[in-house]
Amino acid sequence: MISIWSASTRRAGRRPAAPVTYGLIALCCAIFLIGPASGLSPTYGTGDDLLAAQRAYFRHWGVIPAELFEDSPRAALTPATALFVHGSWLHLLGNMLFLYVFGVMTEERMGWIEFTFFYLGCGCLALIGYAAAGAGSGYPLVGASGAISAVLGAFLFLFPGARVTSLLPFLLFLPLRFPAWVVLPFWAALQWLAAGQASIGPGVAYLAHLVGFALGFLYACTRFRGTAGPAVPITADPRDDRA
Repeated sequence: MISIWSASTRRAGRRPAAPVTYGLIALCCAIFLIGPASGLSPTYGTGDDLLAAQRAYFRHWGVIPAELFEDSPRAALTPATALFVHGSWLHLLGNMLFLYVFGVMTEERMGWIEFTFFYLGCGCLALIGYAAAGAGSGYPLVGASGAISAVLGAFLFLFPGARVTSLLPFLLFLPLRFPAWVVLPFWAALQWLAAGQASIGPGVAYLAHLVGFALGFLYACTRFRGTAGPAVPITADPRDDRA
């Protein structure tokens, strides 16, 4: 498994403009902090009261596969709302770090308007794909991982030669630099293997990661064929997160 520890993105001596990426990070963090999952708001109480509030919150805003295809207007909106809800501090921080590392350059390449529709569209489709595969499940799915996986897929096509600094546990966390075309397919292969062993239910939604990654790569391949950007050094290293 690979873990993210630090991130920096620079191009031609300047930091790319990425208002949507930074805005998404700020919005997701704000929603998490005021919600029950953070445990910071006294509104939701403590102990069993807090746990009950968290369950109700996830069921209200998350995608519940068993309800998504039942002709409910509220349920139809949950693939969009679930993208901004996270289940824990680790879930939030892992996702936001991935979004920062790979979203900035991807947004600059696409432009902020296209990137916005790309992120939201691929994120919703990834969650719908996960729900369709487990249509009988009553467990809510939350998190931006499907959308962020799409960003990874697009990044792979657009910047295959970008150097990604990874920390590998089985190599004593030595920082090693590999091109994106090595790191990101390796990450996708880990998701594939994990998805084959996972069931639809609580835990990491590996299938949503795979759907998002494939959608992002295919979109970038179709939209930017023949125009992929040059290799750009960055520091990152991808890791499993929740949904």
